[in-house]
Amino acid sequence: MRVALFGGSFDPPHHGHLAIATAAADGFALNSVFFAPAGRQPLKLDDTVTSFEDRLAMVELACLEDPRFEASELDAPRADGAPNYTVETLSELAQRMPEAKLFNLVGADSFLSLPRWHEPERLLELAEWIVVSRPGFPIENLSSLGLDAHQQSRVHLLGNVHDNTAATGLRERLEAGDPCVDLIAPGVLDYIQRHNLYL
Repeated sequence: MRVALFGGSFDPPHHGHLAIATAAADGFALNSVFFAPAGRQPLKLDDTVTSFEDRLAMVELACLEDPRFEASELDAPRADGAPNYTVETLSELAQRMPEAKLFNLVGADSFLSLPRWHEPERLLELAEWIVVSRPGFPIENLSSLGLDAHQQSRVHLLGNVHDNTAATGLRERLEAGDPCVDLIAPGVLDYIQRHNLYL
């Protein structure tokens, strides 16, 4: 069993997220990709506009696009209001699925900030990493992180996804009345409209 954690705000989930997950699942023979909306991201504490419940519901609808995709509450808000740390989320996933080979799916922009993450060395032990190229963050820059040979062997680059969709821009378009049918799955868009999100 090969599974990947795909965390993020997903505010809202869009075709770019699905393209990344599809490319990762295809390229690394993943059985499952767990889309896990973050309760509170430590490096982006005020990043989300909608509630965790709405983001999870939208992710559930987006995941209907591929049987390998699954919405996950692994990164739900903590009862004490503390930030969600990926190292704790991966640890929980490893406990739930001890037989699985774990991957963490991230954009190059996020991975380049790895030294600022909580327990970065342990993160690279808990899972192998699939790093997706992002506009403005060429994956060649990853050499600047100073990883040793073992750590580097646990990092895999995915350079065939070129999507520069930004959730901020999507929210602005939705607020302006543009339904963004070219960028958002129909079920997600219907949820957004029914719940009057991003207005």
